[in-house]
Amino acid sequence: MFEPEDIREWRDHDVVDVGKKKIGTLEAVYVDTATDAPSFATVTIGLPTKRRLVFVPLEHATVGPDYLKVTVDRKVAKDAPSIDVDGELLAEDEPKVFAHYGMPYATGAGGERRLGRR
Repeated sequence: MFEPEDIREWRDHDVVDVGKKKIGTLEAVYVDTATDAPSFATVTIGLPTKRRLVFVPLEHATVGPDYLKVTVDRKVAKDAPSIDVDGELLAEDEPKVFAHYGMPYATGAGGERRLGRR
């Protein structure tokens, strides 16, 4: 796994699924605000005139020479909650991202957001 501070080196690299099928290109990493550990990535998908960013979990992700391999299937990733390429993830939409992948969601003790963009 790469460290979140190394994200600039990995932006625009391919993100592939478990079968090494390309999902899209890495745009950003969202870290867990409680641990600062990489939690999700946004991946640019779509046609040049209709791009969007989907969220994919980074748990057990690995890096290859020019790609980041995630442990979810390409179709599942492409059906994930998304935002516009110049949009942002709203606090009320965070639970949907976790739910799509069957992951538990809880805010911080004071109701803080769970994800922060790097």
